[in-house]
Amino acid sequence: MRTDMRSELRTDMRADVDVLIVGAGPTGLALGIDLARRGVDALVVERADGLFPGSRGKGIQPRTMEVFDDLGVLDAIRAAGGSYPVGMIWQDGKRVGEHQMFDPAEATADSPYAAEPWMVPQWRTQEILFARLTELGGKVAFGREAVGITQDEDGVTVGFAAGESVRARYVVAGDGGRSALRRALGIGMTGETVDPNPILVADVRITGLDRDNWHIFPPRGEDGAEDDGYLAVCPLAGTEDFQVVAQFPEGARVDVSPEGIRKVVAARSHLAPEDVTAVRWASDFRPRAALADRFRDGRVFLAGDAAHVHSPAGGQGLNTSVQDAYNLGWKLGAVLRGGADAALLDTYEAERRPIAADMLGLSTGVHRGEVRRGEATRQLSLGYRESTLTEETRATPGPLRAGDRAPDGTLGGVRLFDAFRGPHWTLVAVGVEAPELPGLPDSVNVVRGEVQESYRTGLFLVRPDGYVGWAGETSDGLREYVGRAGL
Repeated sequence: MRTDMRSELRTDMRADVDVLIVGAGPTGLALGIDLARRGVDALVVERADGLFPGSRGKGIQPRTMEVFDDLGVLDAIRAAGGSYPVGMIWQDGKRVGEHQMFDPAEATADSPYAAEPWMVPQWRTQEILFARLTELGGKVAFGREAVGITQDEDGVTVGFAAGESVRARYVVAGDGGRSALRRALGIGMTGETVDPNPILVADVRITGLDRDNWHIFPPRGEDGAEDDGYLAVCPLAGTEDFQVVAQFPEGARVDVSPEGIRKVVAARSHLAPEDVTAVRWASDFRPRAALADRFRDGRVFLAGDAAHVHSPAGGQGLNTSVQDAYNLGWKLGAVLRGGADAALLDTYEAERRPIAADMLGLSTGVHRGEVRRGEATRQLSLGYRESTLTEETRATPGPLRAGDRAPDGTLGGVRLFDAFRGPHWTLVAVGVEAPELPGLPDSVNVVRGEVQESYRTGLFLVRPDGYVGWAGETSDGLREYVGRAGL
């Protein structure tokens, strides 16, 4: 059952925080978790009176599963969801064939969650993230609508429709595709309409359909708005609900009322209107792709949908958003608690905006049927080889290079993801001596071993977000990198 997540802070707002996060979606909650475990004083504010109630972003990609492993929510995410069912195509009330929704893949030692996306309704993912944030002492204030923002060289002040303003050293706008803060800062978004046809999405209870398949009802080709478009009914793992998705002709008015939803389900399938026994949430949208012109304005950062808006077809929006937070969190922590130079924060936009642009293109390609849901959508091959935070010193690098995602596996009897888990850096030494460097912080975890297939041979300094920052055959240059990276 969905729980009420109203906060006790609605009448107890703090006046000053290190980081104010606007928006309690997956982006804001993930960032709040990362900052809380780093001892950063952060507050999440949300304009609504509770967490988002719908299933919208239900697919969690393998790379995000790795992020959730590090943030301490993986077990809860796995318990709450399940794998995607096989698509079943219907015609005239009969099953006519199966449809594989994703290219097949298998989990491996270096990619333990790579088999397929994991399905968890977005409302449940947010409950899990909220619970973890609360466990770490983090706070969320609901019913706080940001309406204005001013900043100076020392901090940022955010005003609200009701209640006192909040002063913060940094602000992160995670307040969605219609971000009030992005608009207040005058940051534009460049994009396109992916599909002019509006789409209905709803969480419902249905009788007469099994929960072993993702039920697909192609357009019938008949006249009339109700019949002119596809219908898909997907059982939502870990719940008794189904997600209904229906496409309408361009310019059509989408009726999101329970009666309207029952009407379209009955018109496009063999089901009767009364087979839809409950409507728990419904919305409509026009698929579009858009990218913010910049991800930063002074002390304010854009993250998640405030920075990039995706078609849902590729299952990239929520995942790219969580990884924005994962990239930004350790950098804010390093500046606010680790004494790193504030210039480190410049790398957030430099690293994440190109990734977001690529993922937007991927999502659009999947929506238009030009790209399969396969290796690229799993996000395991993304990296930062061109980043100023990346340094590859080997003359002949192996397949794993600085800037790449650091794979899992076992080294010296230690599982690498276990060694990475936490807010620290990790030095991986394979087949070479781990250096004793004066000035190397105690917070750097060291893992040693003679053989590791994914890493081959060398020294690899792994960032807190699980990417190789520096790689070398010897420790030459490592000390300089440590100082430059803000350790």
